[in-house]
Amino acid sequence: MDSGFGVLAEGLTKRFKATTALDGFDLAVPEGTVCGLLGPNGAGKTTAVRILCTLLRADGGHARVAGYDVGRDPAQVRHRIGLAGQEPAVDEILTGRENLAMWGRLYHLGSRTAQRRADELLERFGLAEAAGKRVKHYSGGMRRRLDLAASFILAPRVLFLDEPTTGLDPRSRNEVWNAVRALVAEGTTVLLTTQYLDEADRLAGQIVVLDTGRVIADDSPERLKSKVGGDRIDLVLHDAAGLGPAAGILARVTGAEPETEHDTRRVHAPVRDRIAALTETVRALHEAGIEVEDVALRRPTLDEVFLRLTGQHTEQAADHATGQASDKEVAA
Repeated sequence: MDSGFGVLAEGLTKRFKATTALDGFDLAVPEGTVCGLLGPNGAGKTTAVRILCTLLRADGGHARVAGYDVGRDPAQVRHRIGLAGQEPAVDEILTGRENLAMWGRLYHLGSRTAQRRADELLERFGLAEAAGKRVKHYSGGMRRRLDLAASFILAPRVLFLDEPTTGLDPRSRNEVWNAVRALVAEGTTVLLTTQYLDEADRLAGQIVVLDTGRVIADDSPERLKSKVGGDRIDLVLHDAAGLGPAAGILARVTGAEPETEHDTRRVHAPVRDRIAALTETVRALHEAGIEVEDVALRRPTLDEVFLRLTGQHTEQAADHATGQASDKEVAA
């Protein structure tokens, strides 16, 4: 049934009183790949992950993780998965080595085996030099990598990452991304939930968009972007008075209806023959005396895909627009 798949779910349903959290949720993640599970707040992402991790029982449907049924063989599933939540589950008072050795003992490893495994993971995640430091002195990226290392005490076949880089600076995010890529290169299957669509774009070969408990899209990032629209010529003018003439030039060159944004002095239109159209547009603008501050060829972003599919901006985009931070997903 699940040959070649690290995670396989068919028709999962879950209700909380009058609320339907999952309504026929389907998911198939090939082994050794990263799947980005995206969706608006309350879409059911947390519920789906909790069921797949055996922390919650589904009301209907079936799911297999690492080859085992999550309902009939939860203990077997737990021995083969790792879970890193939104907040690092590490003790700030202990050192990095002591944290990992403690997790080893919690997983019923012998003292020597736990110590040996701790040293292996510290080396693997680039934390060997900080092994003897108390975690309270670690940077955010180092704590996150230590948390990932803890989830790998038993070398899980499937790793669940719930918004792993929330609140981290760009350098720390890159450190976590590199650690995830290294794990996948060794055969680990990763299911990633995130509000940062650039993170999903960089890490995931498969994007699944969940809305109101159902999957509304399942494809690679590039194919999802192509479905929203291909390449575009994007112009930012020096003077808004030139928007009309510039739109006329774009319409003639591209054969498409341009879109104009007066508040940003921007006009853009879809294009097929990228380089030829860009060259012709720049020439025509110059001949017409229209001054341009910026001209570019661009593809749709995952944020645009998300907005088109769900009718909502991501939490990340909304936070940027309002200047407010919101780190947590409201569990469905």
